[in-house]
Amino acid sequence: MTTDDELLLLENQLCFAMVTAARNVVSIYRPILEPLGLTHPQYLVMLALWERSPRSLGELAEELALEPATASPLVKRLEHDGIVERVRSARDERRLEIGLTDAGRALRDRAVDVPRQVMARAGLDLESVAALREALRPFAGRMPRERRPGYPQP
Repeated sequence: MTTDDELLLLENQLCFAMVTAARNVVSIYRPILEPLGLTHPQYLVMLALWERSPRSLGELAEELALEPATASPLVKRLEHDGIVERVRSARDERRLEIGLTDAGRALRDRAVDVPRQVMARAGLDLESVAALREALRPFAGRMPRERRPGYPQP
């Protein structure tokens, strides 16, 4: 049986474990991404665009579980670096689409080994990563509106 005191120990807090784990994972990625000229958030943008490009800023932000105002500076920096470009949609002139440049497509070939390097530095194999990712699924991605704090409950 867990006591109230044990419930309040820092080492027993899910939030503390997740925050420190996230910080440590990003620190593993940093030296691996540096030769590619990418930060971790920029890498996530590139992963989404390598999966499907072009995308609107809103679609990209939704995929990355970010607010568009957070995704926009990431895209602008990648555009400045010549990796992505923003172009008017052929279907709707009001819509800007973010697509890969030739340099952005070529960068994928250089990034293909990033996951293997991360797993090696973390001491994990593919099965362990898959199990960890599955365990985090309830917390990963954009939270459904009905589970967001402050959202009216029925």
